[in-house]
Amino acid sequence: MKAALTGAPCPGCWQALFAVRDNARLARIQFALAGINAHINRDLPEALVATCHVTNTVPRHDTQQYTDYTAVNSTLDALIDTAKQTLNVRLPGDALPPVSHLEDLIAAWNVEAARETAWNNAEALWNLPPLFAGGLMDSIDGFTTVIGKALLVPVP
Repeated sequence: MKAALTGAPCPGCWQALFAVRDNARLARIQFALAGINAHINRDLPEALVATCHVTNTVPRHDTQQYTDYTAVNSTLDALIDTAKQTLNVRLPGDALPPVSHLEDLIAAWNVEAARETAWNNAEALWNLPPLFAGGLMDSIDGFTTVIGKALLVPVP
């Protein structure tokens, strides 16, 4: 995370996750999805723009970079599905209650949609003057924080 390396304040989406890291009422899958949410929705657009600057490319949908970017979605979906099965417990061997809001929340989260939004946000960041890019990043972090907090509501 860039903030940790530069001494900048930790983004809100990561603060939301770190603030509850010792809550035993949260399932491991909740932490995993909240981390993935923070990484994809907040960190990935910024990383895409930084990569484009270094490689002299532009984040656009009609490029080979976008094709390569989306090619990994099916692999990530499979990994998420495996994680949902493996991590859908509080502590090792302590399964979640048979019916919980967590199942609905997990079902609603989609890695492909999140990565598409990240790419769209990277395109927007790329095309904004630096003066406005910071405001968009703040908005992205705020939205991502809300999603993270929803993912981190303790299950009964």
